[in-house]
Amino acid sequence: MAKRILVAVDGSEEATEALAFAADEWPDASLTALHVINPAESTTGADGGFPGAVEQWYDSAHARGERILAAAADRVDRPVETRLEVGRPTTTIVAAAAGSEAEAGGANGVDREEDGGDTGSGTRASNQPFDHVVLASQGRTGLSRVLLGSVAEGVVRRADIPVTVVR
Repeated sequence: MAKRILVAVDGSEEATEALAFAADEWPDASLTALHVINPAESTTGADGGFPGAVEQWYDSAHARGERILAAAADRVDRPVETRLEVGRPTTTIVAAAAGSEAEAGGANGVDREEDGGDTGSGTRASNQPFDHVVLASQGRTGLSRVLLGSVAEGVVRRADIPVTVVR
C-alpha cells in the first residue's frame, strides 16, 4: 500500500482530476501536489531585451505556480502538501519522486499547507522518496491518442517507482 503519493499538477483540469483520483484511491496515504516551473517556457532568455526580464518572468511563473497548487489542493477534501520546483518537468518529477534534492531543483522547492500558508519551515517537503507517482496525460484524439503526453511518457519510462497515468 502506498504511503506517500506525488501528484504532478500543471493547472489543467486533467491534473486536478488526477489529484482527486489519488485522494480517492489511496485514502490513507499522504499526498503531495508538485508543480514544475519550466525555464524553457520563458520567452525572455538571457537576452530578454531589458534588465530584470528573467526575474520578472520567474516571479510571474512562481505566483502562477502557487495559484495552481492552491486551486488543486482546494479541490480535495483532505490535507495536501504542495511543492513548487524549477526545472525540466520530466527530470524534476522523477527526481522529486526519488527524493533527490539536487536534481529536483534544490532550494527552489517550497513547502506549503493546503490553505496556501507557509508551514514555517521555509524549506520544501521532506526529501524522502515517494511510493507512487500520479499524473495526468493530455487528452488527445486520433493517432496521437495512442501515445502518452511527452512528460507522462518520460516519467513512466524513467521512474523507479509505480506511476499511474490518469486520462
